[in-house]
Amino acid sequence: MYDRTIAELSSALSRRECSSVELTQATLAAIEQASGLNAFITITAEQALAEAEAADARRADGEAGPLTGVPIAHKDIFCTEGVRTSCGSRMLDTFVPPYDAFVVEQLRAAGAVMVGKTNMDEFAMGSSNETSWYGPARNPWDQTTVPGGSSGGSAAAVAARLVPAATGTDTGGSIRQPAALTGISGLKPTYGRISRYGMIAFASSLDQAGPMATTAEDLALMLGAMAGFDERDSTCVDQSVPNYHGLLSEHGLKGLRIGLPREYFNTEGVDPEVASAIETAVAAMEAAGAQLKEISLPNTELAVPVYYVIAPAEASSNLSRFDGVRYGHRCSDPVDLEDLYKRSRGEGFGEEVKRRIMVGTYALSAGYYDAYYLKAQQVRRMIRDDFARAFDEVDVIAGPTAPTTAFGLGAKADDPVQMYLSDIFTIAVNLAGLPALSIPAGFGGGKPIGLQLIGNYFDEARLLGAAHGYQQITDWHMQRPSLEG
Repeated sequence: MYDRTIAELSSALSRRECSSVELTQATLAAIEQASGLNAFITITAEQALAEAEAADARRADGEAGPLTGVPIAHKDIFCTEGVRTSCGSRMLDTFVPPYDAFVVEQLRAAGAVMVGKTNMDEFAMGSSNETSWYGPARNPWDQTTVPGGSSGGSAAAVAARLVPAATGTDTGGSIRQPAALTGISGLKPTYGRISRYGMIAFASSLDQAGPMATTAEDLALMLGAMAGFDERDSTCVDQSVPNYHGLLSEHGLKGLRIGLPREYFNTEGVDPEVASAIETAVAAMEAAGAQLKEISLPNTELAVPVYYVIAPAEASSNLSRFDGVRYGHRCSDPVDLEDLYKRSRGEGFGEEVKRRIMVGTYALSAGYYDAYYLKAQQVRRMIRDDFARAFDEVDVIAGPTAPTTAFGLGAKADDPVQMYLSDIFTIAVNLAGLPALSIPAGFGGGKPIGLQLIGNYFDEARLLGAAHGYQQITDWHMQRPSLEG
């Protein structure tokens, strides 16, 4: 029962085929049995069962919504009142927030049951979940490979059907890339569509929360609960939230204008099996009534270097608050304030986080700000303008989510540049602030391949409708891994 979609579970709960308590108990048992995936940092069993009892009471009173009583997991970057929020780092290993993040508030109000906090790259910095202080999460399709990052724990948990959905964050592809590598659906909404309040910041102009689930239909249900205006986040847009689930059938494939950037299909480093699967996917969408058009995004190749100036610069600023004084890891027996700062930060942060702090600090330093950070922001605008011109001609843009299928644990750990290139097709979306999603579109060597669809600002309904339409004519999203062995 527990391994169904949100839509199926909601229907089963409404028909009294099971209770939320029974569903939550089964979910917790499945998570324990699959502990080898290391998908979770914290399990909140006692709290989950209490929330499930409350959800059953709401259903009995006729006050249930589609998420009421459905178990979900939160990426451990979202503050949860009374529950450790580590951000995958030793720095916050003992941090217990006194408040909930906006996303947590919204999903709790919708009646969803939190069963735990998922593993992630430290401070969301990584593309493989290998920078986590708690060790890497593993890809349930092949446990010798990575699940992607930074939302790797959420992706692994959903792919293994431990939970029907989980929250994630996407700064440069960290929802879409792990979704692709684990064969699930993941959505990065428009920047500002979901409040970042209570989401521990990595790069504030790029970070965006979003849902991860098995189907586009479930993404629509999750987004409907997660989105909304919040005055506590100055970047959150005050715009009404559409009925994403109700609009799925109105935004299908028939008549949809799909742009195919030549830069996405003629790029060195794309696995031939990935390229073939994406070409087959867009051909299937064309057969279902979509119109294909070749377009150009000429500044695509600049996205990675621009991102790795802007994101580390913002990370350097955001992470300066972790100094061992007010909260977080504190070194033992410091001799003076300078020693406290140096050793607390040196011990609390991992290598990748330190690398990005150093790069960001350099880019913002006197004499280099104009040459690096300011120039990167100018090129960022050029990338945004590329998309604006493209959306004058098409409704959505399609291409690979990641250039390869899941790679082996440790395969890129010693080569940061190769690791960064894992996000070559996703980063530009964050720089422009656009919405995008990844859905399963095939397999290469027994490993999932993801199709990325990019939409115009606040056009999530069209994106979800297109993805749902594709999932009506294919069954890639229904495939699931075997956890035996």
